[in-house]
Amino acid sequence: MYREKPYPASNGLVVLLFLILAVLLAFALLTQAAPRENVPAIIGSVIVIVVAFFLMGGLFLVNPNDAKVLVLFGKYVGTVKHDGFFFANPFLVKRKLSLRIRNFETAKLKVNDNHSNPIEIGAVVVWRVVETAEALFEVENYEKYVSVQTESALRATASQFAYDAHVAGEESLSTHAAEVSKHLQAAIQDRLSKAGVDVVEARISHLAYAPEIAAAMLQRQQASAIIAARYKIVEGAVGMVENALALLAEKQIVQLDDERKAAMVSNLLVVLCSERSTQPIVNTGSLYT
Repeated sequence: MYREKPYPASNGLVVLLFLILAVLLAFALLTQAAPRENVPAIIGSVIVIVVAFFLMGGLFLVNPNDAKVLVLFGKYVGTVKHDGFFFANPFLVKRKLSLRIRNFETAKLKVNDNHSNPIEIGAVVVWRVVETAEALFEVENYEKYVSVQTESALRATASQFAYDAHVAGEESLSTHAAEVSKHLQAAIQDRLSKAGVDVVEARISHLAYAPEIAAAMLQRQQASAIIAARYKIVEGAVGMVENALALLAEKQIVQLDDERKAAMVSNLLVVLCSERSTQPIVNTGSLYT
C-alpha cells in the first residue's frame, strides 16, 4: 500500500531569482558575442537561456489547505503539504489535491430498520483527505468512493436500529440521535480509512417511515400517546380519590361504610377520567335513599 511521505522541495523564490540572474547574464553575453561572431559564446548563452526556461517549469505554488502529489515517470516520490512557493524536478508530475473539509449529503435511501419496517433515511458526512498517497493511488476516484461507501455504511447502520424504541432503554433512530451518529461515523470511517479520508462528523439529516406504512405507523404512535396520557390521568385520579377519602375521614365530615366508599370512588373516577363533562345530580333524599 502507498503511504504518504514528504518531499524536500527547494525554496522557489531563491531558485527563481537564480534563474532570472542566469538568463540576464546569458542575454548580456549573447549581445556581446553576436557582433564578434563568437560561436562558442553564442551557443553557450542559448543553452543557458533554454535550460533556465526549462527549469522554470519546476516552480509551483501550494495554496493553504492544498497539497501537491509528485510523480516521476509513474513513480510516487512524495507530497508537499506546506503552503508556499517551491521548486522541484521539472520532470515531476504535480497533482493538486485539496485538504479542505468537505460536506457530502446522501440521497434519501429506502431501507429496512431492525424491525423490518421500511424507512427513508439520509445523512450528512463531513470529511477531508489526510493521506494524499492513499487517496490518489489506493482507490480509483476517492470522491466517488466516499459517496458509495457512505451510503453503504448508512444502510448497515439503519438496519441495526429500530425506528422507534418499543422497549425501555432500547436505542432507536428517532430517539438516540447522538448514539446513532457515533455509530454511523465509526462505520463510515472504517470503510474510508483505506482511502486516506478522515470523517470529521456524520449525522442523520432525514428520517421518516416509507409512504406505504407511514399512515399505519402514525396511528400506532397516536395510540401509544393516548395510552400514555390515559395512564397519567388514571394515576392522578386515583391519587385525588385517595386524598379525598383521607380528608373526609380526617375532618370527620361524614362516615362512610365500605359500600358507600366504593360507590364514591366509582363516581369520582368516572368524573375525573371521563373525556366529557359530567352532569351533576342533586340528591334530595336521605343519606342512603
